[in-house]
Parts: sequence; C-alpha cells; structure tokens
Amino acid sequence: MNWSFVIQQKLKAAMLLGGIMALIIGGTMLSRYNVQDIDESFSSIYKDRLVPATTILYLTENLYRKRLSLENYLYSEAQTSPGQVKEQLDAHNRSIDSLIRSFEKTYLVDEEAKSLHVFKNQIAEYAKLENQVFALCTTGSFKEAKQLFSTPGGTRFESTILNLNELAGIQSTIGKDLMKASKVNVASFSIISFLQIALAIITGLVVIILIRSSQIIQKPHQDSKKSQYFNLN
Repeated sequence: MNWSFVIQQKLKAAMLLGGIMALIIGGTMLSRYNVQDIDESFSSIYKDRLVPATTILYLTENLYRKRLSLENYLYSEAQTSPGQVKEQLDAHNRSIDSLIRSFEKTYLVDEEAKSLHVFKNQIAEYAKLENQVFALCTTGSFKEAKQLFSTPGGTRFESTILNLNELAGIQSTIGKDLMKASKVNVASFSIISFLQIALAIITGLVVIILIRSSQIIQKPHQDSKKSQYFNLN
C-alpha cells in the first residue's frame, strides 16, 4: 500500500517537474528570440537609421557648398577661374552621388524610398540649372546668370533642402519605433527571466517536499518491522 502511494506520488512529481522543465526551456527559447530581436533592432538603428542620418548631414553640406561656390563666382569681386569653379561643382556632384548610393544600400521603408526618389530628381534638375548658370557665365551673360541662380535656382535649392529635412524626419520617426519595439522586448525578457527564477524555486520546493515525504513513508515502514521483531521476542 505504501509503495503504491510512493509510486503514484513519484509519477505526479515527475509530471510536475517535466511540465516545469518544459516551461523553463520554452522561456529560455523565447528569451533568446527576444535578445535576438533586441540585437537586430539596435543594429538597424545604427546601420539603417544613424548612418543615413549622417549621410543626410553630408548631403546638406555638399549642397550648401555647391551653392556657395557658384554664388561666390557670381557675386564676388575677386572671381575665381571658371575651371576651378567647374572642378568644385563636379567634385561636390560626385560626392553627392556617392552618398546617395550609400543611402540606397540601407533598409528603406516605402516612404523613405519615395522621398529619396524625389530627392534624386531634384538633384538632377538643380545640377542642370547650375550648368545653365555656368554656361551663361562663360558667355559673359552674368546678369542673366544671376537672375537664373537667384529666382528659380533659390526655389529649387530650398525645395531640395526641405526634401532632405523630410528624410531626416522619417529617420527620426522610424528610430523611435525601433526603440519602442526594443523596450517591449526588454520588458518581455525581464518578465520571462522572473518567471524562470520562480519556476526554479518551485522545482526546488517540490524536490524538498518529495524528499521529506519519502522519509515520512519510510519511517513507519521501518517502525512496523521493529514491532514485528519485538513480537517475535
């Protein structure tokens, strides 16, 4: 009778411990998944958000330097040679093309891809306008060149800068979303870790209860043997 009870208790304990172990393993797998998500989120923040944001800064700098170079050539009394100005503009254009290619290699959401496409068209249009201004300057038509540079040129330049600001705003919004997702994963990881500790404590308590139960069962069994030997005497 006692042995049957012990076996039943052991089976129940084995099932309970098996369930707890399954929960711990499941929690460990889920924790690894959360940690992987956190790692991917932070990698994406650096590669797909911070790097493009820096690229936008360099694009803005090159655009302003291009406009300043042409403006100095048009309005400065100490004019540089047309060859030097053309060389400066070409260098900035190459830098801008390189930066755009670098930007395109990052992960782009649909809104970013559309905005970048518009920006590339604006860059191409502004480069054509610069070539027209430069062509007028080489023929001596500085008045027409200044007018073209000032009115339509200024409008297109501002539109291009606004587009870059829009791209920067998208970067900020997506970066915030990634941070929120990371915080959710961290919170989930903390909860799972707490549950795993609780399950480990429960497992320890179950083992202690089983040991005490087996001792209590064995004690009466041993006492009964002693009483039998006493009766024989």
